[in-house]
Amino acid sequence: MPSSLLVDRPAAAIDSLTGPRGPVAPPEPTALESAGTLLLRYSLVLVLLWFGVFKFTPTEAAAIQPLFARSPLFAWLYQVLSVRAVSNGVGAVEIGVAVLLALRPVAARWSFVGSLGAVLIFAVTVSFLFTTPGALAKVDGLWVPGGAGSFLIKDLTLLGAALYTAAEARRAWKTA
Repeated sequence: MPSSLLVDRPAAAIDSLTGPRGPVAPPEPTALESAGTLLLRYSLVLVLLWFGVFKFTPTEAAAIQPLFARSPLFAWLYQVLSVRAVSNGVGAVEIGVAVLLALRPVAARWSFVGSLGAVLIFAVTVSFLFTTPGALAKVDGLWVPGGAGSFLIKDLTLLGAALYTAAEARRAWKTA
């Protein structure tokens, strides 16, 4: 769209984006987009279920304790709960979010809520990159993931997937 159209005729510019009678419906997704969306959503479900269930084991409870204990947002939990109770709570949240995400074919609104929950989960785990000593290390003058950071860095991708599935579920819910 020519920039002069935006300046000279703002109403025409708005109409070109929304249509004269309101927002233009988005085009139907291609088969490739639909397959990608399906894979993103149900990969998130699998990851959240898998790690959520694992949080109920002593091994995983011990593994996440240093991450949560060094976080300014979550360190207080260990003042009031045991290491296993914190891990069990995190696991329950992850499983609940996975179930909500999986509801997309029957309840887009609840899947949207689940996607927002996944956004929060992965935003928290990404924050551990900055609160866990050694998660980022300087090697040959470059900052690279080290220690726990090598495991946590994948959560940037999962955060992006959660944001995408939130947008897709919201669109489906709002246009239903």
